[in-house]
Amino acid sequence: MTLTNPRAFLTSLFEAAVHAADPYAAIRAHLPEKPKGRTIVIGAGKAASQMAAAFEKLWDGPLEGLVVARHGPIEPCQRITVLQSAHPVPDEAGLRASDALLKKVEGLGEDDLVVALISGGGSALLPAPPNGLTLADEIAVNKALLASGAPISAMNVVRKHVSRIKGGRLAAACVPARVVSLIVSDVPGDNPAFVASGPTVPSKSSPAEALAIVAEYGMQLPAAVMTHLKTEAAEAPDPADPVFARNEVHVIASARVSLEAAARKAVDLGVPSVILSDAIEGEARDIGRMHAAIAREVKERNRPFARPVVILSGGETTVTIANDRYGKGGRNSELLLSLALDIDGTTGIHALAADTDGIDGSENNAGAFADGTTAARIRSAGGDPRAFLGRHDAWSAFSLADSLFVPGPTGTNVNDFRAMLVTKD
Repeated sequence: MTLTNPRAFLTSLFEAAVHAADPYAAIRAHLPEKPKGRTIVIGAGKAASQMAAAFEKLWDGPLEGLVVARHGPIEPCQRITVLQSAHPVPDEAGLRASDALLKKVEGLGEDDLVVALISGGGSALLPAPPNGLTLADEIAVNKALLASGAPISAMNVVRKHVSRIKGGRLAAACVPARVVSLIVSDVPGDNPAFVASGPTVPSKSSPAEALAIVAEYGMQLPAAVMTHLKTEAAEAPDPADPVFARNEVHVIASARVSLEAAARKAVDLGVPSVILSDAIEGEARDIGRMHAAIAREVKERNRPFARPVVILSGGETTVTIANDRYGKGGRNSELLLSLALDIDGTTGIHALAADTDGIDGSENNAGAFADGTTAARIRSAGGDPRAFLGRHDAWSAFSLADSLFVPGPTGTNVNDFRAMLVTKD
């Protein structure tokens, strides 16, 4: 399979990575002790319904709850209500869902337990503008962040200071109940406060830091938002506050664990594997060129790794969009189109870049495949791969080359997955 069908080989590595982030197995290993009082399940993210369904199956006792997932197929739940809202741009349904979550945790006692099931995507799914701001303001903030090229950690600093629910505020609303957060991390470095902008995990940052990020990346935010960030109302809860003392936070799945599973799968299939990093950030097209350079060095000089080898990496890249000129695609597809241009005409290099949630950007693909013939196949189908890259339209380029990777929604989210197979011939 490895040499005769590289796509099948790379797909098997992706599947191993996704399986390692399976919500059922991850939650089973981190079930909290039963409380004297009620058990309330809350949550948000791309894996929300799958995590909620898994918790229902595993929890031997009464429970109730509410989680928020993205629009689209969901895992059915019996005792936990699943609401749906929009990603990556918030909508009115998300506004109602945020209010419903805050209402769900009203009036709890100190013997009650709140289990928070948090995964990537929750930032967009839970719009909750503070007093004086509107949903339109939060949508404008979100669009500016997505187009800025800022890393996810910086984005979430800004988001948490323009919200009634992020930055630990949802956990604060649960007081005096104990909160146990079970988190599927999609952020480089696995800081739980950055996943979904930390609705149940407070972190140290200030409105001044948010303003500095806005200035650094040249974001144009609504005047009302800029005014809000200069007021005391923008302050987020302090993680040292005693109200959080009984709470627990567990990262139950991450890119690191998934990449290690993919590496083991490659070895089982007879190919040595290396992991570059699980926390690579940067402009997608630049990271694509960096990966291409490494693959070419291995192919041409047998260093820094000996062929055959599969080279794995994860993290979250960004795409900076100027003048609103963009087509279809996502950061993984854009990264891979950049890589495809740099390995144009090279034999023995095959690559897959995909989002582990199964959706890259706004289309139905998780990412794409590329090799040394990809750019030529795009051109032979009447397209210009470099022009596609210039207008952020990687989906259209890979569609022409019949190289889109469409596994469907996976039910989990541990961010980007990249695998490059370099063979001997």
